[in-house]
Formats: sequence, C-alpha cells, structure tokens
Amino acid sequence: MDKLQKSMYDLIVETSTRLPKDVRRAIAKAKAQENAGTRSAMSLATITNNISMADVNVSPICQDTGLPTFKIKTPVGVNQLKIKEAILNAIAEATKDGKLRPNSVDSLTGKNSGDNLGAGSPVIKFEQWEKDYIDARLILKGGGCENKNIQYSLPCELEGLGKAGRDLDGIRKCIMHSVYQAQGQGCSAGFIGVGIGGDRTSGYELAKEQLFRDVEDVNPIEELAKLEEYVMENANKLGIGTMGFGGETTLLGCKVGVINRIPASFFVSVAYNCWAYRRLGVTLNPDNGEINDWLYNEGEEIDFSKEVEEAQEETKSDSREVVLEAPITEEKIRDLKVGDVVRINGLMYTGRDAIHKHLSENDSPVNLDGQIIYHCGPVMLKDEDGTWHVKAAGPTTSIREEPYQGDIMKRFGIRAVIGKGGMGPKTLAALKDHGGVYLNAIGGAAQYYADCIKSVEGVDFMEFGIPEAMWHLKVEGFTAVVTMDSHGNSLHEDVDKSSLEKLAQFKEPVFK
Repeated sequence: MDKLQKSMYDLIVETSTRLPKDVRRAIAKAKAQENAGTRSAMSLATITNNISMADVNVSPICQDTGLPTFKIKTPVGVNQLKIKEAILNAIAEATKDGKLRPNSVDSLTGKNSGDNLGAGSPVIKFEQWEKDYIDARLILKGGGCENKNIQYSLPCELEGLGKAGRDLDGIRKCIMHSVYQAQGQGCSAGFIGVGIGGDRTSGYELAKEQLFRDVEDVNPIEELAKLEEYVMENANKLGIGTMGFGGETTLLGCKVGVINRIPASFFVSVAYNCWAYRRLGVTLNPDNGEINDWLYNEGEEIDFSKEVEEAQEETKSDSREVVLEAPITEEKIRDLKVGDVVRINGLMYTGRDAIHKHLSENDSPVNLDGQIIYHCGPVMLKDEDGTWHVKAAGPTTSIREEPYQGDIMKRFGIRAVIGKGGMGPKTLAALKDHGGVYLNAIGGAAQYYADCIKSVEGVDFMEFGIPEAMWHLKVEGFTAVVTMDSHGNSLHEDVDKSSLEKLAQFKEPVFK
C-alpha cells in the first residue's frame, strides 16, 4: 500500500484545517439565530472568520489539535500493522509541517516528544468488517473540551435537577447537567456524544464514538431519537451561549448511544466537543492505500469567506471599546468594567501550566510589571533563517491556572490575563485586591489571533516544549472581552448562576 502514508497525511491535514460540511451548517444556523450586537454574535462572527482563514491558510483551525484518535475498519486479511506504521509516520510529518501541535507529553517527566508520538499517542482503534474497502476516520479533540467530559453513576443527585434515577428520565437529567457544567470552558457552542451503559471505560469509548456520527443523522432507536431532540431543544434554553457569554445557542449537536451494562453499574458518559468539531474520514483502496472517497461530504458546504466583510462588521459590539498597550497602569485597569471590548497593541507573553508552576517558585526571566499574560500554547514553525512564525494561537482554558494566577499577578505586577472560560474566586479576589482584569478571547479562533501577532520577539523555557514555552509576542488589534474586572464582577459567575436557575425548570419527569 504505497500511497497509504500520503492518504493518512491528507486526512490529518484536512481534519486539522477544514471543518466538515455538517459542522459548518450547524454553526451557520447558530449564527443566524443570534441577536446582532451581542457578545455572542461578535464571537460567532469571529469564529466564522477564523474558519475561512483556516481554509485559505491551510493551517490549524484551533491550535490545540488534541490527541489524534483514529477509528479504522479493515477487510479481513488487511495488514493492520502497516496501517499503524503509515499513521505514525504521517502524524510525525504533519507535526513537523505545523499542521498539528506537538501535544504528546510524558506523564512522569513532563517532557514533550516533539512529534506527537509516544506511549498511547496517537490513539488507533481497529475493527474488521466484511466490506472490501478500508474506512478510516479521525477526530482531533482538544484539551479544553476533553476536560469537560463527565461521567455519572446512577442513581445520583444533580445540582439544580435533584435525583436522577436509573431510567430514561435520569439519563435526560445527566445530559442536561453535562451541558450546564461545561459552561464556556469547552468553547461553546459545542457538540456532545453520550454513552449509556457499559463500564467506566467502554462508556466513555461509546460516548466518543457518537462524535463520529453525522450532525444531521437520526438515531435509529426511537427513544434515543426523542431524547436527542429534547436535549437540542432545551439545552439552548440555558442561556450559556457562545464562549459562555450568554446567548441563544449553547449546544450544536447531541448524539446518544447505548450498550448493555451489569446490574450493579449504570453509567452515563458524556464526551463534550467544542465548536471546532474536527472530524473527518475517508474510504481507502486496500490494495494501494489510495483515497477513494471523503466521508461527511453530503449536502451544501457553507463558504464562510463570503461572510468575512459582514463578520468584520459584526465584531463591532454595542460594548465600550478600549485600547490597551503594556505596561498598563493600575488606574487604566480600574477603569475597565465587565463587558468592555479590549483591543491590545504591543507586547504580551504566553504562559500555560508549566510557566505558572515555575513562576510560583522562581523569578521571571523578564520584567512582568504592568504586562499581559496570554494563556496560549501556539503552533510555531521556524524558518531557514531561524525566525519563529506563529501558525495558530488561540486561547487555552484558564481555570487550570486558578491555584497560581492570583499570587503570580501580585508577585510580578501583572495587570491583565487573557484566556478562555474564566477563572474562579481566588483569581477574582486577587484582581480586586491587586488591580487586574481577566480578558476572554474567542476559544478556537487560532487563525484569527495568529493574524493579530505581528512578530515573535523572543522565547524562554523552550525546555518545557513549544506549547508550554514563554513566547514574547508583538500584537496589533488583538481583541478580547473583559469578563472579570477589578471591582469583583464576573460574567462567568453571573452566567453560571443564571443558567443553574434555568436548569431547575427541567427537574420534573418528561419520559414516563
């Protein structure tokens, strides 16, 4: 199968850089339903602009290309070892070319392999079937949405919904709660796959398998078709909205599967996926590995490039706009309020998990007084002259830094933090005490933000790996929304509270 590695490489690149047709239609529908001038409308305009930019640049839609998961069906007699070898080689090649971010990290040492290969990376699941062609599918599911996966053991008590029993109504409550608990941290509006039954492992595998279904298909099991329809109608009444900013669309798709269980266990497992739903597939000739057809290819394809001018206009919200450039004074920060739109020029520094842990125990290599920290693990490529270029640079989920953030801001004089999904009470208290703000960028919009980065001025801590290094970035027109201010206000806290109140309306039984 001499063409197999090329076919696998093409599948990886296409999955990373181009959203499938069914996902585009779901996003276009959500965009049409949002009220103009709102933060959610601004977010969706940025998202559609980002999708178009990824198409043109052939670069990752989102910088977090996750843990690549392949689902391969082969005819009897096909050498699966050869397919695995081709996939591993294609993964390494795609990483080198900047189509994947190097994401494989040794769990004991923290060392990044640099090529996305290592124990358990990537995930490849084989299955034999009696058809005469190979079916190869790939999903790239980032860490932000992966961290919002959740598993319930019935019966249980659910916040806002009360008791969930071992029946269809209990399952319904679990699914509704899973959407509520994700808030904006999983880059809503999102998609969910639900697995009913199995053990803890097979339940999660079934949930993720549902994400390989077409967004617009109809469940062949009548009860589950009704459940999917119910969730899609009512989850969007929670008011969480795009990025957790509030709004009309919180969920873009819900798919549910069921398998048997043992009497003692009743698990409901939910795999949450962000709006950047990167899932594609191909059929292959088993003799030479050449691509026969692309899957998920039915129906109209939305070309968001036609909406770019409109999208740029819609990014102008009804909120006040403020320009920031570091070093920023406390007075400037105290003037900002939740809801303000901030456009940043000048220098900022990236900092993720490894950097925050390091700064909690050590000095900083640069003066951070009055500066901005960006929770981001970019995709970077170095040219022949040794100059680094940013290929993708959207925000990562900020809540992971909650144990460190407030203390680090006070210690080093940091005035602003950019990320997605918001942070908790410890950081909010520090913002009020110290004089700082949290700025929410649009999760997944890696091309949009990469375009705002005009140069790489330096880098520290490369020993942590490319995603975890401290990159010195010069930006222009970098847009984010103030969602936590120095006066104790938090949009994330407000949306969480209001959506929990709305969740309570679904407490009473629906399915008898």
